[in-house]
Amino acid sequence: MPEQRVPIRSDLDIVNARVAGRELARALGFGVIDQARVATAISELARNIVLYAGSGVVVLNQIHDGRRVGLEAVCIDAGPGIADIELALRDGYSTSHGLGMGLPGTRRLMDEFEIESAPGQGTRVTIRKWQR
Repeated sequence: MPEQRVPIRSDLDIVNARVAGRELARALGFGVIDQARVATAISELARNIVLYAGSGVVVLNQIHDGRRVGLEAVCIDAGPGIADIELALRDGYSTSHGLGMGLPGTRRLMDEFEIESAPGQGTRVTIRKWQR
């Protein structure tokens, strides 16, 4: 399956990314629970793009590790970046007066979670879910 890029600029784009992630998970044979996990994680990260950076992109790919098939979503923005990633990954921490569950919740929903960010350099979050 070819890479799928979903530009993120608005709430409608968040929905588009969520649907695209769920559809890719379904096409790869994930069960409905894992489809929902993927969709929720992508939605959270896309919402962060809109909220903190204004715009960015979600890149969806099918991946293989030689034994299994998976889904990878890379969420990229050129926003203000995150000064303290460790703090941002703590449950309850929020700079937008939310519940502070976005990044830590996303990390729990997925099998793999990587974040790269620095002040003034934007943020790149890579998440992966593997078929069981």
